[in-house]
Amino acid sequence: MWFRLPSWRREALRTNLWLVPTGLVAVVVVLFGVTFLLDRLVYAGVINLPWWINGGSADSGRQVLGTIAAAVITVVGVVFSIVILALQLASTQFGPRMLRNFVRDLGTQLTLGTFVATFVYAVMTLGSISSATPKADFVPHISISLALLLLVVDLGVLIYFIHHVAVTIQLNEVAAGIGKDLRRAIDEQYAYAGGPADVDPGDQDDPDLWSLAQGTEVQARRSGYLQAVSHESLVEVAAAFNGLIELLYRPGHFVVAGRPLARVWPESSAPAIADALDVAHVTGHHRTLTQDPVFAVDQLVEIAIRALSPAINDTFTAITCIDWL
Repeated sequence: MWFRLPSWRREALRTNLWLVPTGLVAVVVVLFGVTFLLDRLVYAGVINLPWWINGGSADSGRQVLGTIAAAVITVVGVVFSIVILALQLASTQFGPRMLRNFVRDLGTQLTLGTFVATFVYAVMTLGSISSATPKADFVPHISISLALLLLVVDLGVLIYFIHHVAVTIQLNEVAAGIGKDLRRAIDEQYAYAGGPADVDPGDQDDPDLWSLAQGTEVQARRSGYLQAVSHESLVEVAAAFNGLIELLYRPGHFVVAGRPLARVWPESSAPAIADALDVAHVTGHHRTLTQDPVFAVDQLVEIAIRALSPAINDTFTAITCIDWL
């Protein structure tokens, strides 16, 4: 069986601007190792240089790679500026809760990662050029050619990114994206074919187990928004102690440390179940769509309310949000 990350962990990894660029940098480091090995084999005379690769001197190679690195890092600064401007516009027009939707955009992450990876590859190739060899200057022609190819790819990615930003900041696209997230969250939350099994308290060996008067409250250990609950692990723990766990919060609610988080029956199992409850409850500084489809509804409602404010008075934006709801 393939290992599958929990949905809340996948959401946390997706909502950042470092994971995809880091992965692409790791890929180009491995790619440079392969091309550098081929260049060393060409330098040793083991294999011949392909005809379509132009051979040049060490100085010309340094100039080409220096130009590529300088141009790419300049464009990276422009891309970051565009991203920050888009985030500021989204925060002003759609609300601060829309920022996570733009940060988790895969197109933006791939664009940043592509340019950063090209810069790293060009710098590594530049550092591999050596003129202090007894045989001749070592010029990694294959690596330089691949750097030129990556530069061409970056030009295509830049054109895509400009188009992508111009499209994603439009209200209709924002509302449609939230609507798709809402449908996806509903499908994930209610993907089970059957409903919960019916339990008859009268069939239990200990009827007092289900008495509310005998329940023990378990306190929350951390404050924050409840982002996810591992129901499967709680079911296993409850079955192991032949007990019952009543959760007092659902994902999306704000949990306060020191306040009751759940009720547990029987009382003797409370200390052990308290540790399991702390592990099974994932809290954070913000709400997510993981196990909380209502969050997407709140996002659309917030945009509609902003549009209907006297300062904006944009009824068509509110109608768009209602249509997607």
